[in-house]
Amino acid sequence: MKPLITLTLFLLTFTAFAQKPCEYSTNVNDSIGTYKVTNEYMVSEKYFGGTFNYIFFSLAQTDGLPTLNLQLIQKSKDFMKASCFDKNSKIFLQLENGKIVTLMHINQESCGTLIRDDKGFDNRVNTGIFMFMKDNYEELKKSPISIMRIKYLTSTEDFIVKSDLTSELNGKVYHPNTYFIENIRCVE
Repeated sequence: MKPLITLTLFLLTFTAFAQKPCEYSTNVNDSIGTYKVTNEYMVSEKYFGGTFNYIFFSLAQTDGLPTLNLQLIQKSKDFMKASCFDKNSKIFLQLENGKIVTLMHINQESCGTLIRDDKGFDNRVNTGIFMFMKDNYEELKKSPISIMRIKYLTSTEDFIVKSDLTSELNGKVYHPNTYFIENIRCVE
């Protein structure tokens, strides 16, 4: 009877702590190399004065090198200031354990693309690719994020990273503060 109870407890514990499988939007492995990208994940959503701002993360691995893809989407009928990325752009992540993790932008300037939709909104989509620093990469696996700072070409913007984010865009519930804890293994 004891072995049966022990086995049941072990199986219940194992399934409770099992990690969800990695989901990729792109997963290519050919003679040139490997490339895989996780699905986009909303980490910030802000609506103020008729302007919508969304930030999505996805993790990528190119021939063994992990990177973070950040997609910034702005939507407004009013004038929108461009938030450009350049070689000096960075993402600073303050973790709940007090440590700060810095990600460096690749050497490519990008101010995004402006698209006007049929409802009269201007939509700016900008994507930046950021590299992890090897000295603090491991910290992202251990502690949730509390604050994110993005340094653009001409400005800096801070975001409080929530533990639960219910999106007004699609109604889904996201957990942005534990994004790296749950997903960084997908690109290792």
